[in-house]
Amino acid sequence: MRFEGGRDIERALAELPRGTAKGTSRRAMKKELKPIKDTAEMFWPGANDGFRVTSALIPTQRPAVRESRSVTNMFVGSFEPHAHLLEFGTGPRYTKNGAFRGSVSPQPMLQPAWDAHKGKLLEGLGKRMWDEIAKTQARRAKKAAKG
Repeated sequence: MRFEGGRDIERALAELPRGTAKGTSRRAMKKELKPIKDTAEMFWPGANDGFRVTSALIPTQRPAVRESRSVTNMFVGSFEPHAHLLEFGTGPRYTKNGAFRGSVSPQPMLQPAWDAHKGKLLEGLGKRMWDEIAKTQARRAKKAAKG
């Protein structure tokens, strides 16, 4: 995969206040990751709304390493407590007494969604970032003109 124009996007975002730049980046990423979320929900065995695109994780999902404040992350995933058991499956489970409690076959949802969309993600994200930057700059210019 090759992504061109990243430095230009960084420069354009650097011209905006940090909070505005983060919001602009989050909006663009959220819109670009939505097709992955929608595809994963098609595979979800149950009601829709099993997956979300978010910038925050629950405490048990947070990575051990803290990212820089200048890094903007977005995550696609499920906040259902049993989603990982369905995605990856389980081996045979037994109680301490040796009673068999079953196993779960893997039912991949997020992996096929990612595989279907990952090729177009960077190109689409670049275009979407430029659109969001242009909209943000236009809003800021309009607000500055008002006074």
